[in-house]
Amino acid sequence: MLENSSPHSRPLLLDHAYLADVNVVIEKLRVLAAPDKWDYSVVDPTRPSPILKNYLYHTFHRLHDENKVLTQGAYICFNTGLITENQQEIFMFFKQFPGRNKWTFIEFCNESDSNLNRFSPLPERASYFTDHSELTFDTRLQLRINIDHIIDDRTNFQRFDPSLQALSKQHLMNTFNGAIEHAKKRLKRNYKTAIPQFYRGKNHPFGHLQLLLPLCFTDPSKADLALAVYKIKNGVEHFYSGRTCLTLDMAINNARLITRPDDEWLRP
Repeated sequence: MLENSSPHSRPLLLDHAYLADVNVVIEKLRVLAAPDKWDYSVVDPTRPSPILKNYLYHTFHRLHDENKVLTQGAYICFNTGLITENQQEIFMFFKQFPGRNKWTFIEFCNESDSNLNRFSPLPERASYFTDHSELTFDTRLQLRINIDHIIDDRTNFQRFDPSLQALSKQHLMNTFNGAIEHAKKRLKRNYKTAIPQFYRGKNHPFGHLQLLLPLCFTDPSKADLALAVYKIKNGVEHFYSGRTCLTLDMAINNARLITRPDDEWLRP
């Protein structure tokens, strides 16, 4: 799992359901769904469609939190949040067989499939926010970045390119500050530069919304890392706080839970 890993050591979906060969199941979903980019920037043939697999696992976890996984008799289904090329919603359909603790995966169904006739209304999509304003970066607010933590924290530091890791701390801090200023200018030109992500971690077991900002260290047109920031509301004062950097693969992994990013800096 990437930065958006669950507090569980095992995906919740696998605790509830028997999928046989998970890679085969993921490929079935990939074929049925409208075309999308489901691989990391460096394709690993041993991990087919890793973004899609992560998407399915975390979508189920969110739906489970929201009580949107529906049961009708021995049948269970949930809304994957994906659509076919003909704009039909796709659902994951299971059956509970006698004597088995887990559901058995049957198939992915589009909304007109007869298997879903027993469900009325059909299961809803996962929801990750209630206030649409949280999806955009408010350039009026202060951006407070804990650069010392990012540079001194081993997990964050290892995500920097080796050429940057070789710099002195002061030189790296200056380079980082320059990347932050570039990101601020970019945000003022286009508020869509900030890409929402849903993060679930040890301190946020039910998840919360963050925004991802591009950090360009060598080429201003190419992001090297993504900075995760979140809004803090301290009485009447609101500001953004950031203390974590993600690789671009990690960032797309998390952002894809909400929607397919349309900004050019974060595409797999």
